[in-house]
Amino acid sequence: QVQLVESGGGLVQAGGSLRLSCAASGSTFSINVMGWYRQAPGKQRELVATITTGGRTNYADSVKGRFTISRDNAKNTVYLQMNNLKPEDTALYYCNADYTIGYQAYQSWGQGTQVTVSS
Repeated sequence: QVQLVESGGGLVQAGGSLRLSCAASGSTFSINVMGWYRQAPGKQRELVATITTGGRTNYADSVKGRFTISRDNAKNTVYLQMNNLKPEDTALYYCNADYTIGYQAYQSWGQGTQVTVSS
């Protein structure tokens, strides 16, 4: 099992920056991909960014050029640097980990951290 704990959310004005962190514990050796997702009120959860163990990244079009995902494998931590934040970035941000134990694939989710961007 993998457990995830997010931190770093908060309230910021439009144009500001925040950095989210997600610390993984448990069977961290089995993690393949880590990522960030978000869910705004009344909307479905959507992908923000992912990063593989090897450092390959993927971003939603809406955050390209503004958000950067990074990963410290030694600390089992993934980060999301968010710059030039917009009110539409307001959402509950969740950390996610895809991992494999044996031949079975699993997913873990954090509890979420709130990001609120005021105009």
